[in-house]
Amino acid sequence: MNTQDIIFNLIIIAVAATILGIAVRKNYRVEFIVRDGFIGLLYHQGKLVETLNVGRHVRWGKNFTLAFIESRKTLLQIAGQEVLTSDNISVKLSLVLTTQIVDAAKSVQAVDNHLTHLYTTAQTAIRFVVAGFTMDALLAQRAAISTQLRELLVTQAESIGVQIHNVEVRDVMLPGELRKAFSEVQKAKQEGQAALERARGESAALRNLANGARLIQDQPALATLRFLQTLEAKGANQNFVMNDLTALIPAFTARSNKPSA
Repeated sequence: MNTQDIIFNLIIIAVAATILGIAVRKNYRVEFIVRDGFIGLLYHQGKLVETLNVGRHVRWGKNFTLAFIESRKTLLQIAGQEVLTSDNISVKLSLVLTTQIVDAAKSVQAVDNHLTHLYTTAQTAIRFVVAGFTMDALLAQRAAISTQLRELLVTQAESIGVQIHNVEVRDVMLPGELRKAFSEVQKAKQEGQAALERARGESAALRNLANGARLIQDQPALATLRFLQTLEAKGANQNFVMNDLTALIPAFTARSNKPSA
């Protein structure tokens, strides 16, 4: 075999290798892109084989599929649940949970729907916690109720790969008749507080009047001075008033200091 035949054969082999490489790359190289805010679950022939984080990923083989799981924080609203307080009063309480998937594989393998599971778990927790509070405490201690609910829900959420960031009691709804009675009680309290403030103001005014009366009794000239001030405030001639004031002060002072018979 001469040199030309060898070169020709090498060219054929190179071309065949290139074609084969292109075919293999086309049929067996798979590229995946995971966007921000998501986690990728890579399945091979229906079996979960890997969790892919944000970025570009290349795998070799066939029969791969990729499922995207949202990893951003999510608000889960629990609609008003009718429950009984410890004093047997029926109320409706609604919640808002701030949740986030932290283990995507567990969230799809442990339960069929993690949100439905959390919703049902929260309903049970509401009944348990509210049963330990009276109605008055329920209205006044929302923060304590939220804390207790979060403690009950955290463990259940972690078991399915979900983290609970916050639990907030949104609304506490009373029955119509009870709400009306509660409003009347609050109105009576406000009216009583307003009456108390008016009484305090009147008492202060009476004390001021009594103090003024004692001063006038001890210093009669003060009554005339107050009268002149009133005339001045009503627009009387200022020069006339001030001149009379200057002339009358010594007389009234001497009269007030004159010993009684």
